[in-house]
Amino acid sequence: MVVDLYPAIDLCGGRVVRLTQGDYGRATVYGDDPVVVARAFVDAGATWIHVVDLDAAKSGSPQNRRLVEAIASAVSGRAKVQTGGGVRTVDDARQLADAGVDRVVMGSAAVMHPELVDAAAQVVAVAVGLDHRNGEVAVHGWTEGGGVSLDEALGWYPAASAFVITDISRDGMLDGPDLEGLTAAAARSTAPVIASGGVSSLADIEALAKISGIAGVITGKALYEGLFTIADALQAVRR
Repeated sequence: MVVDLYPAIDLCGGRVVRLTQGDYGRATVYGDDPVVVARAFVDAGATWIHVVDLDAAKSGSPQNRRLVEAIASAVSGRAKVQTGGGVRTVDDARQLADAGVDRVVMGSAAVMHPELVDAAAQVVAVAVGLDHRNGEVAVHGWTEGGGVSLDEALGWYPAASAFVITDISRDGMLDGPDLEGLTAAAARSTAPVIASGGVSSLADIEALAKISGIAGVITGKALYEGLFTIADALQAVRR
């Protein structure tokens, strides 16, 4: 299986930020122009961009959708865009597809209304975002527990094109990914798994790329902190 690299652009108030462990009160700003960041990632060789509308994830209001469209337009023909945050209806999915997005990530809505994934998948490819704390899937921008386990949720979505699995406790911490948990989840999953959270080194990327069923690696803070480059990371997933 080819493993893709997904450099992440998290949008909050129109800027590029990273949260620590999903805490909106612990945000670090890394840029004021998300389109410039996206172009730089693609210029360096990235073929996917992972965009998260953090404002929409929390409120449900698509505050950064014009920015998502601008990013998709800026990289069109060179890279694909996967985006999540506030994708809660089929109409949301349709609007994002019309904006040039190649795959949407449904999180809270998918957990609370699994049938939405089947309907949205008729419009655009859908990845289900399963963000968890200690195995419990979180919703509403990671602010609440969803009352369902990661193990259980992995069996709910026959139409999903992928699962984006994030261990919230590791996100933004640069402590390394949950290799054991991701290995177990990928073995149970009916769709390819995209790993997110904790990537801090090229060794982390290489370790994830070796797990059967892992189809992608999302990395954000490590890139912004200069721990490695896009070119280095691309070599790591190919190794």
